[in-house]
Amino acid sequence: MLEAYYQKGVIEAGCDEAGRGCLAGPVVAAAVVLPENFKSDLLNDSKQLSKKNRDLLKEIVKSESVAWAIAEVSPKEIDAINILNASFLAMHRAIDQLKIRPASLLIDGNRFNAYEGIEHHCMIKGDGRFFSIAAASILAKTHRDALMEQAANKYPMYGWDKNAGYPTVAHRAAIRAHGITPLHRKSFKLLPDQLTLF
Repeated sequence: MLEAYYQKGVIEAGCDEAGRGCLAGPVVAAAVVLPENFKSDLLNDSKQLSKKNRDLLKEIVKSESVAWAIAEVSPKEIDAINILNASFLAMHRAIDQLKIRPASLLIDGNRFNAYEGIEHHCMIKGDGRFFSIAAASILAKTHRDALMEQAANKYPMYGWDKNAGYPTVAHRAAIRAHGITPLHRKSFKLLPDQLTLF
């Protein structure tokens, strides 16, 4: 079972992002403050769970958390500031929206841009270690997957309802055949031989 907190008695927000390695779509982040006594046998890193369980946990997290928020950074913004900074910005935007101010941030990964005087702790593979980070990973991934499923209705040839914008063989083949959309990240290597796409 994951850990309930990093520091006992401190209001902690777990933060995680989804979509960092995608060729298309926004990067999405979530911040979640859970009650200190929160427990779940099912909650884990969102990548380790089935879609059915992620959808189930999304509702549990939203109903049982003290506070939660989700934020996006667009492909255009990603191209302007790079994906690492965009990931940090998405987390900052999520933290901005929390209805209570946490005293500490638990960040999935090994780097972060400090947020307005709140202490932070970077946790490698944190989404598999702490409930709050795992909860944030669930909200970020389910929100982003839903966005990409909607986008697939407008651009069905890219298979985003199946690949969520990640660089699959089929996605890259569709880019080669059809070019790019406004949702593609122009700063990314969209094709291995990077033809002139735009």
